[in-house]
Amino acid sequence: MVPRYSRPLMVAIWQDLNRYRIWFEIEALAAEAMVATGDVPAAAAAAIRTRGGAAIAAMSEADVAKIADIEAVTRHDVIAFLTWLAEPIGPDSRFVHLGMTSSDVLDTCLAVQLTQATDLLLQGIDAVMAALKKRALEHKLTPTIGRSHGIHAEPTSFGLKLAGHYAEFARNRARLRTARTEIATCAISGAVGTFAHLDPRIEAHVATHLGLAVEPVSTQIIPRDRHAAYFCTLAVIASGIERLATEIRHLQRSEVREAEEFFHPGQKGSSAMPHKRNPVLSENLTGLARIVRGYALPALENVTLWHERDISHSSVERVIAPDATITLDFALHRLAGMIDKLTIYPDRMTENLESLGGVVHSGEILLLLARSGISREDSYKIIQRNAMATWTTLGHPDAKRFRDHLLADPEVAGRITPEAIDTAMNPNLHLARIDTIFERVFQE
Repeated sequence: MVPRYSRPLMVAIWQDLNRYRIWFEIEALAAEAMVATGDVPAAAAAAIRTRGGAAIAAMSEADVAKIADIEAVTRHDVIAFLTWLAEPIGPDSRFVHLGMTSSDVLDTCLAVQLTQATDLLLQGIDAVMAALKKRALEHKLTPTIGRSHGIHAEPTSFGLKLAGHYAEFARNRARLRTARTEIATCAISGAVGTFAHLDPRIEAHVATHLGLAVEPVSTQIIPRDRHAAYFCTLAVIASGIERLATEIRHLQRSEVREAEEFFHPGQKGSSAMPHKRNPVLSENLTGLARIVRGYALPALENVTLWHERDISHSSVERVIAPDATITLDFALHRLAGMIDKLTIYPDRMTENLESLGGVVHSGEILLLLARSGISREDSYKIIQRNAMATWTTLGHPDAKRFRDHLLADPEVAGRITPEAIDTAMNPNLHLARIDTIFERVFQE
């Protein structure tokens, strides 16, 4: 990913130095396990660990370049690395990669990198959830208008809006934990996965020390349905980010202005219009979510490979694994900061809630009229005609509010008192059971 949308901790996971350190650890663990199976002398395994470990610890960009030069000749990345590693280890290097195939190293390494990346992504989700919880509790009883089809519906609370997004991210966190478990598998089974030249105990040893599970059937590579499920999970999380970002973008519109991104001192919104305060963060998050979702399809395409293996998936994963995790990591942390600093305007929410002359309370009035003895169908007709009379005259000098139309309607006035109408039109009526929902969401 471009540096603009990258955080150093996540980028480091996908850099050559980290990849080569993991490759070495796999090779060293395998050699140590082969001591127990009688395939490698103990002294040789110790030499691999000591001399190779020292070379890896001191590895520099010059060494990375040297491996690249070797690969330019061999046209094989794992062989290039093993060739470089053989020099500091010396004669005992003949016991490195014994009976193994390249995919044993590559696929197991990818599993380690994806688990490392997932741990950072989980931290990002935790940051988003913490920000959402804080702001949801802060505005638990802040009335605002709910919208369906983009049109005013009934009152809700701004805190409840945020609590819904919190619940979604809680589900996404559980999905990501499941995806981490599914992707964290190790394959050290040799050519076409038969263990013909390897004792299965070697695989188990490597898996245990790397915090991975053993892949039941690796066929030389780890099946890509695991990876497809992983990247689809990232795509679902990205969609959750975009849903919240889209809500903020709408609320920041000039005609709405119920909430807006924090505008930093010295920040500029437009090169031509000095007054502009644009929702640039939420728009950026919308775009980044599209990128992450875009990587789900190639991951699904990777599931279908030829026979026991091919490498049509390899070039895809070299792009999508770093890009998807780096992008999502950045997006999660940007979202957390945006929500934490979100500027919220309760007074504007109240203005908008009542901007249609009170018709948003039609549902409560409908219930009142139905309870007075009129059929629901007739009650609906009576309420709707008064609501439409209010709606169609909004902004006119002689416009009446919904309450006034109701009290002037003989089919209403004789059945419902003004006090009952006022009670029904109190927005706080819709917040009476918010505590129940919050207990469900936050378990407190």
